[in-house]
Amino acid sequence: MKILVTGGAGYIGSVLVLKLLNKGYSVVMVDNLMYGQSPLLDCCYHKTFRFIKGEAQDQELIQRLISDADVIIPLACITGAPACDENPQSARMVIVEGLQNILRYERGDQLIIYPNTNSGYGVGLKSPDAYCDENTPLNPISLYGRLKVLAEKRLLDAKGPAIIFRLATVFGGSQRMRIDLMVNHFVYRAVTDRYMVLFEPDARRNFIHVQDVARAFLWAIDRWVEGKVAKPEIFNLGLSDANLSKRDLCERIKLRLPDFFYIPAPIGKDPDKRDYIVSNEKIEAAGFMPQYSLDDGIQELIKVFSILNPMRPEVSNV
Repeated sequence: MKILVTGGAGYIGSVLVLKLLNKGYSVVMVDNLMYGQSPLLDCCYHKTFRFIKGEAQDQELIQRLISDADVIIPLACITGAPACDENPQSARMVIVEGLQNILRYERGDQLIIYPNTNSGYGVGLKSPDAYCDENTPLNPISLYGRLKVLAEKRLLDAKGPAIIFRLATVFGGSQRMRIDLMVNHFVYRAVTDRYMVLFEPDARRNFIHVQDVARAFLWAIDRWVEGKVAKPEIFNLGLSDANLSKRDLCERIKLRLPDFFYIPAPIGKDPDKRDYIVSNEKIEAAGFMPQYSLDDGIQELIKVFSILNPMRPEVSNV
């Protein structure tokens, strides 16, 4: 089976592509290497791996590559609210137009696996204890959330076989490491600074390990091969026991690093206003269960940041 991955050298892609190759798939990966990284060198010994340096918005390139693909995984993205706010035009071009480029040339019988974000739920439902499921109205409050919701709508309108994952906040180690994700960032501060200031400590999120995200993509391919995907499906993808507030997350980290100290700020605001809890019952009922717990990720990240031994940064408010 031939799989086309755009943005495959990123945080999720550098975990996913190796798993795809190890399972025997043929992978063509397009990435502009905007961060100058080379996280996929350990994929190069696979004869079924091909790398193309390019842009997901390059219509001629994508048209040529799509014609030979069975599965298309559009990972190319300007990820996160701050990055999208910094360059909104590029964000729209990559997130929305990049997917539209794929939809323009795909045949209609190819599987598209799309990583959306559950940040589209915004501030959740009116009841603070109500779970957001796949039928919950979307209410994105950031440009990033709005663009991802728009891209999801374009994919739903296309009506071809597709699986859309509304990802919880991802955590864990990757060859293309990110420190801006909440769990990763909090553990990074705990390891390097031993303390942090916490804005809006009771705002809640859901979380999922990057290894489980990659496993879910493989599960989606299997589901399609088994003939269970005839039209777009949406699944929340997160840990059902990890709908936690920022304060809860800090307490979990303190169990592993007891000298970590955090201060809830009495004033000040988090620029990212998300606050919700998420139901992952649909994907669990369909047969996918995560294997990596939040505590697994915290222990892993403590080792990751101890190995990286980064320069001590100034403390930032989160």
